[in-house]
Amino acid sequence: QSTWALLSVPGLTAAALRVPFLRDLFFQKAAEKAMKATAGNYPAPFAIMDCIKEGAAKGLKAGLDKEAIEFGKLSQTHQSKGLISLFFNQQACKKNRFGAPASRANTVAILGAGLMGSGIAQTLAQREFQILLKDASAKGLTAGLNMAYANLDKGVKKRAMLGIDRDRIMSRIKGQLDYGGFERADAVIEAVFEDLEVKRRVLRETEKYMKPSAIFATNTSALPIKDIAVASRDPSKVIGMHYFSPVDKMQLLEIVTHEGTSKETIQTAVDIGLRQGKTVIVVKSCPGFLVVRSLSPMQGEALSLLMRGIEPKRLDSASKKFGWPVGAATLLDEVGVDVGMHVATNMSSAYPERMGGDNAERGVAALKEMVDKKFLGRKGGKGIYVYDLKKGKKGGREVNAEALSIITKACPPALPKLPAQISDADIGLRLVARYANEIVHCLEDGILHSPVDGDVGSVFGVGCLPQYGGPFRFIDVFGAAKLIEAMARFQKEDGG
Repeated sequence: QSTWALLSVPGLTAAALRVPFLRDLFFQKAAEKAMKATAGNYPAPFAIMDCIKEGAAKGLKAGLDKEAIEFGKLSQTHQSKGLISLFFNQQACKKNRFGAPASRANTVAILGAGLMGSGIAQTLAQREFQILLKDASAKGLTAGLNMAYANLDKGVKKRAMLGIDRDRIMSRIKGQLDYGGFERADAVIEAVFEDLEVKRRVLRETEKYMKPSAIFATNTSALPIKDIAVASRDPSKVIGMHYFSPVDKMQLLEIVTHEGTSKETIQTAVDIGLRQGKTVIVVKSCPGFLVVRSLSPMQGEALSLLMRGIEPKRLDSASKKFGWPVGAATLLDEVGVDVGMHVATNMSSAYPERMGGDNAERGVAALKEMVDKKFLGRKGGKGIYVYDLKKGKKGGREVNAEALSIITKACPPALPKLPAQISDADIGLRLVARYANEIVHCLEDGILHSPVDGDVGSVFGVGCLPQYGGPFRFIDVFGAAKLIEAMARFQKEDGG
């Protein structure tokens, strides 16, 4: 560690690279850091180090010659082609394919000043929208305004903006407890509790104060938009705008339409999202929409693997090796075990053929038992892992033995044991196969406009296979026939 620290001192690195022993140590440590950051999914960092090492050992010309060779090799990798494809696909999603709205929204009212509501308010205000932020309580409103201020203040402390810029942005957000000024709003975005009746009640109440031309957007993550829209005086003005948390960091905005949503409403919602700086995809309404629907069977597979004896840390490692940014066991803790239970219950009911059955029921029952024991994930200090909340994300963690016992005991007796020598590659492929299979169903069902939206939504929504350019490009690279063959093998291993 002390040697590595010395090598990091400016001026010493160049000298050290001329000494074979120190040069080898330098690149060994650099390779370890690169492997930890990439899980080996991106070859470029290692190729770059090889070029520098060649130049340090044999001179500049040798290093440049090596660089030309490695650049040519890298240009033909699936990672290069996938990332280039992802770039152009993202650019396509930064255009309004529905056309510009007849009148642009400049004032947006937001219902609910919680984590999502305050984040939406902050990011819109940063793009010069005038914001009316309403909450049901003074305490909740104050917390939301403070949250937005604190996020902006981080930028001031990092010298990314001036204090006067922070204050100017905050001046565009008007906090309130009533509907005053809602008649001026061009759009209302609702970010209240994820309950159908609550959202319907809020919609009916809010419409009394909205101008007829304004649109009403719900930030639901899974509830069918048509089921909310039935409460409206004009369902054509109702649309879903599903933001991802934290709003100021997550690029994706999933706009969700129902059969009665008008083109003008879609144009306005997409325009708001694009001006907000989001990467926008537009999908049709269904339970779970695109991202939650596709992720649910993957999470179900992860829970099944845990039930069948795969250790959480191995599951995390195997899934990250396959390209997921967060391990599958950790993801459940990050989302929240209670949220995972709620989603799994709804998805198994909506798609019983692929997400239901005895395995799913037992999995949900295990999650419910964990919730009853207050094993809620990171936010509660315990989930699949035990967290040291005082140390935050930097703190160490160990597997929660009691939670793991609940999960393994839930394993259906009829479910065969996994192959004794199951590889990390097969664990990762099982997870990806479930996600890829469901997103293909989304395309077949007409939920997706094109595979482009599916790849962009998957990468920027949940970080699914960015090194391939997304799940659809993964299928192309891996081979559809080969993937079907692997899924048939997994089905046989599962007793199907």
